[in-house]
Amino acid sequence: MLPTGKSHLVKVLTSNLLVDLEDHLRAEALKAFEIVRDHTNLNKKRARESEGQLRFRMMEQRFEEVCLTHGGTVLEGGVIPSTDLRVFQPFMRFEVDGKGIIFGLATMSEPQTIPNKNKSRVAGVSLNYHLTPRLDFDSSGPKMGDNFVLLLVSRHRERAGLIEEIAIGIIDSKYENFLFYETVETFLSGHADVPSLPPVNPTAGAVAAVALKAHVKPFVPPEATADEEAIAKDGPPVGA
Repeated sequence: MLPTGKSHLVKVLTSNLLVDLEDHLRAEALKAFEIVRDHTNLNKKRARESEGQLRFRMMEQRFEEVCLTHGGTVLEGGVIPSTDLRVFQPFMRFEVDGKGIIFGLATMSEPQTIPNKNKSRVAGVSLNYHLTPRLDFDSSGPKMGDNFVLLLVSRHRERAGLIEEIAIGIIDSKYENFLFYETVETFLSGHADVPSLPPVNPTAGAVAAVALKAHVKPFVPPEATADEEAIAKDGPPVGA
C-alpha cells in the first residue's frame, strides 16, 4: 500500500478509537473465557469451541458500539455505498476529507494469517481491487471511493482468555494476501496525536532534576518576637 494510503488510514483510524477498541476487545475476550469456565460444564473441546463463538460475538458487538461512539456509521441496509454488495456483519464506515473506509472485525488463527472467508468479507475485499497491482491500460476498472480495512484479532494460543495480537490489515481483492498489515502498536506509532515522552539527554544523567537555592531564607512565624526573628536570621548568640 502506498505511503499516502497509510497517511489516510492514520487520519481515519484515530488513536483514541484504536486504544478504546483494544481495551474493550481484550476485556470481552477475558469475559468470554470466564463465562464458559465458570458457568458451563463442558469438556475441554466443547468449551474451547463455545468460547471461540462467544468471544467473537461479544467482541463484534463491542466493536460496533465503540465505533459508533467515535463517529462511525453502520452500513445502511447492510449495503456497501455505491455498490450492490451486501454484508451480514457490522461493518462501520468512517470518512475524512471526503475519503472513506469500510471497517470490519475479523479473527486470525494466529498473527499475520488471512482470516476465514465469509460472504461479508469477500464483498468487502472487492473494494480493494484498485489497490492490487494489475494491467489497467484504459483505466476502466472499478474506482470505488472506499477501501475495506479489517481490525484483526488473534487469541493467545498458550494463555486462555487473552489476546496475542491485534492488527490493522487490508486484504487484496483475490483474498489471498495482505496489501497492508501492522500491529496496532506499530500503527499507533505513526500517529501525531499519540503523546510521547520528551527525549532524554544521556549525558545529563548526573544532573539533579531540582536545583536548590544557594541561600535559603528561614521561615519566621508571624507571631515571633524580635529576639526570635534575630535568631532565625543570624543564628543563636555565641555561647548560647
